[in-house]
Amino acid sequence: MPESSNLTRRTLLLAGVGGALAAAVGVVSPPPAQAAASAFHTGRKGTTITEIGPGIEQYSLMSGVLLDGVVYIGSRNLEPTGILAFDVASGKVIDSTTLATGHSIQALAVDPVRKILYAGILQKAAGSDNLYRWDLADLSAPAVSIGRIGDRDVRDLAVSPDGTVFAVGGGGTGAPALWQYSPSTGAVTSLGVPDAKATLARAVAATDQTVYFGAGSTLGGGTDTSRAALYSYDRASAAFADITPTEMVNDPSIRELAVDGERLLASTAGSLEQSKIAAISLADHTSYELVTSIGKTAKSFAVIDGDVYCANEAGVLRWSPGAAEVEQLPLTIDLGEIWGLDPHDGGLVAVSGYAVVAAFDRDGTMRSEVDLGDAGAPVSAQTCMGIAVGAGFAYVGGNGGIARHDLGSGEVINLRAPGEAKDAEVIGGVLYTGQYNSQGIWSYDPASGEPIHRVASFPSEQNRPLDTHWDDCNRLLLVAAQADTEGGGSLWTYDPATGASTHAINPIDDVQLVRAVVAVDGVAYLGGDNAQKTGPRGTIVAWDPIAHRELWRIETAQANGIGALASHGRYLFALTQRGTLFVIDRPRRQIVHTVDLKSIAPGFVAMKAARGVIYGVSDTTLFRIDPKTFEVTTVVAAINGGWYSGPHLNVDEDGAVYTLRGRTLVKVDDHPRRP
Repeated sequence: MPESSNLTRRTLLLAGVGGALAAAVGVVSPPPAQAAASAFHTGRKGTTITEIGPGIEQYSLMSGVLLDGVVYIGSRNLEPTGILAFDVASGKVIDSTTLATGHSIQALAVDPVRKILYAGILQKAAGSDNLYRWDLADLSAPAVSIGRIGDRDVRDLAVSPDGTVFAVGGGGTGAPALWQYSPSTGAVTSLGVPDAKATLARAVAATDQTVYFGAGSTLGGGTDTSRAALYSYDRASAAFADITPTEMVNDPSIRELAVDGERLLASTAGSLEQSKIAAISLADHTSYELVTSIGKTAKSFAVIDGDVYCANEAGVLRWSPGAAEVEQLPLTIDLGEIWGLDPHDGGLVAVSGYAVVAAFDRDGTMRSEVDLGDAGAPVSAQTCMGIAVGAGFAYVGGNGGIARHDLGSGEVINLRAPGEAKDAEVIGGVLYTGQYNSQGIWSYDPASGEPIHRVASFPSEQNRPLDTHWDDCNRLLLVAAQADTEGGGSLWTYDPATGASTHAINPIDDVQLVRAVVAVDGVAYLGGDNAQKTGPRGTIVAWDPIAHRELWRIETAQANGIGALASHGRYLFALTQRGTLFVIDRPRRQIVHTVDLKSIAPGFVAMKAARGVIYGVSDTTLFRIDPKTFEVTTVVAAINGGWYSGPHLNVDEDGAVYTLRGRTLVKVDDHPRRP
């Protein structure tokens, strides 16, 4: 593949696009607005569903670790969850195994003495086993479950020299704990919660005497959550001690830990400042060397002859302890997000989020680049992010890529793009995406022949775009965003004609993120949510995106934040994260209608206006709202879209709706009858 290419090597042709109509479902003329229990209706007339094909097909990964020339790679957002064994010398996948639970594998650790690979999973709900082991001496035997930690997700694993396994993660109801698995007894036990204010732990390392626990406010930050928190745990006394270097305490979190000889390597994830890397004496935790890194991430440590290598957003860094600065290796290819970095044969092997394994010398000279799909990895439908449609194409976002569906020919091409396209719009035939993590706005013009590229950047702490909307009056793309580590959020604007961009940080207040945005007559309406369990949420603000000032606001006094906004005529429609629909009369600035829709919209939601109605989609149901009677009608029941971070929908120039049914992109051609 040419080094500058942003396309995968795989081009998929889908047969029969435009055929294969599902059974029609559909429309009931709505009676006047009723109570919540009868607020929606179903029918069997007037709607057709066309299956376009898998939203995005690729091999997707989230971890990698090397032992004896074989890289073990954990999958991401694929079914079933699995681990590949990739032989570096041959460039082939030589074996694989599947796990019974989870959607992704972020945590892998090897016991090199006993030839065992341990894996920890991420899952949607707590309760299932989340720890596994695979016997590397017999790859034909499948990985087996060994139990679960009490936290929902396993984010990192470490094996001490004596074979004991330690795990950290989060996603439960409380702060993350340090967990231990004993291979001799099979017991999984909690060793305690060292930091009650941490929201997530992503790093653990261990010796036979001490375990090191790294956490912080990676997700759900702000208010009184902790910042970078590094603790030692004495295995003999069962006591924790805070050993966070002073220079790291203001960073959002500890990102990576590794034991190398007589030192502990530690790094932070930056936000307002650059990340840090430290080498800490195991004998005296107050004795350390520390350097400011390049970029906001430093992870996946690899050591060769004392030099420390790690990954950042742009590739690979090198730090020689004693040196005052780190250096960026001059790699000749873009690897996107790196999920594994190991020494091998005098050089390095990196596992890229583009489903690529790359080998290179210590100076960055490339040795090989292997696409895992070509090497034998299973290519299958992934859970999806945002959807955009227009000018004959539909686009579906995934991890490290965006699938471009040609709606005429059926051709599908995967565009390489770092991170995730959380939401997107097609404007004048050009795709614009809100790109996570801290990637800003990216653009792709299929007529230009140019690769997808970034067109606007924003403060890096404003890292998670959530919703996009085209403001036709002001000719601006609007993007609603969240600051994961700091709390609050922002509104971005981008002018495609001039390339100018702006951002307003915390336009609602200093704790509410901006989850939803819609524009009417040049006014942007912002829907607020809060990542914390307590505090204000559900505020709706009318905002001038040109003057960057608030015009007015409404407090909805809801227990849940705003999940989606849409408008029609004088009415603004707001749907909360747990299915309460508000209708706001904009000229009167009053809520005029409220109804409970949690039976069809129990969680995350999205809405768009088209064909004179409001369409909404939840994890379970595609529905429509009549903008005059406020009646809610089910359009497609049990649509059950295969979403990674909440449902999306978009509409083409004719008003047809595009969304997911399962992991398949579908066109829903709905013809609502007017009362």
